[in-house]
Amino acid sequence: MEEWKEDRLLSRRGPVRCQRGFTLIELLIVMIILGLLAALVAPKMFQKVGSSRQKAAKAQISMIGTALDAYRLDCGRYPTTEEGLQALMKNPGIETWDGPYLSKEIPPDPWGRPYYYRFPGEHGEYDLYSLGADGQEGGDSENADVLSWI
Repeated sequence: MEEWKEDRLLSRRGPVRCQRGFTLIELLIVMIILGLLAALVAPKMFQKVGSSRQKAAKAQISMIGTALDAYRLDCGRYPTTEEGLQALMKNPGIETWDGPYLSKEIPPDPWGRPYYYRFPGEHGEYDLYSLGADGQEGGDSENADVLSWI
């Protein structure tokens, strides 16, 4: 018990020199290691973002295509280019229309732009597509167009 009191009294008298912490060198080494790891991992992760947007656009085009097919079954034809995809949500004046054919509003493509729709299509009964990340026809990888007919 006496030793405990003595230790306690000693620690009150001056700074305790036994405190351990990280030195500046140790912190810098850890920061450099973390920076190197981030430099190696980040580019791989950003590549995945581009391909996931392409996959999301393909899934949305497929979903809209299913709604267009249901519209055609009810109305006997696909919406005209002038009626556009809005004909899936609001009756364009057709008696046999039994929509809305989508549960939510027509989403923009993953890059925030509307999908392009054309009927009659040049590549199929209708053309439904997104121009990709760059918003221009053609392109590679993330900038590639996402098309309903491929």
